[in-house]
Amino acid sequence: MPADSLSDGSRHVLKTTTDHPTRLKREGLEIAAAALAARDPHLAAIHHLHGPPPMWARRPGFPTLLRIVLEQQVSLLSARAMFERLKSNIEPFNAAGFIASGEAPLRALGVTRQKAHYCVQVAQAFTNGDLNRIALMNDEDAHAALLRIKGVGPWTANIYLLMALGRPDIWPDGDIALASALGSLRKMKARPTFPELAKIAEGWRPYRSVAARMLWQYYLAERE
Repeated sequence: MPADSLSDGSRHVLKTTTDHPTRLKREGLEIAAAALAARDPHLAAIHHLHGPPPMWARRPGFPTLLRIVLEQQVSLLSARAMFERLKSNIEPFNAAGFIASGEAPLRALGVTRQKAHYCVQVAQAFTNGDLNRIALMNDEDAHAALLRIKGVGPWTANIYLLMALGRPDIWPDGDIALASALGSLRKMKARPTFPELAKIAEGWRPYRSVAARMLWQYYLAERE
């Protein structure tokens, strides 16, 4: 989305500095959704039917990144059930508690061998200080810091940036729900590939996080 197309209000929402990256808030979300609807007829249809999307914000920190790792390649329902099982059995339920527990108890609770290893790696990243300044990093540096954690791939990193850090221009590449939503919305014969979807999303800069929320909103409404 060219900068010239943004309203003064939108520019204010996106104003940022190197030391303090922009965090999307409710007012900014509503302004951005309206700006996207004014430019894209398909997003306009979502906006007309459902209004601005939910924030779907999550608290930054270990439990959120842990939960996103659990959500990799499984349903949100399954991931939520596993998260609650871990929460009920791992004490204290924090990074130090997971390191003290180790992988074996996680596997006994039903976590796969691979994800049990990832859970402990995520815990170590929060205890060794690797992520202490992530909220102050720009999008690229924050993304790179997350990718250095074993088990955190591009999708996981982007979901954390989008939902936990509230960055306004993140595209969660590889998200099946987004591909399904856009394919349905545009009445495409086949679901768009992830590269095709990422290319389309370029037209939604600097609000790709908001466009993603609008598509998730549509996806969930269609399923209901």
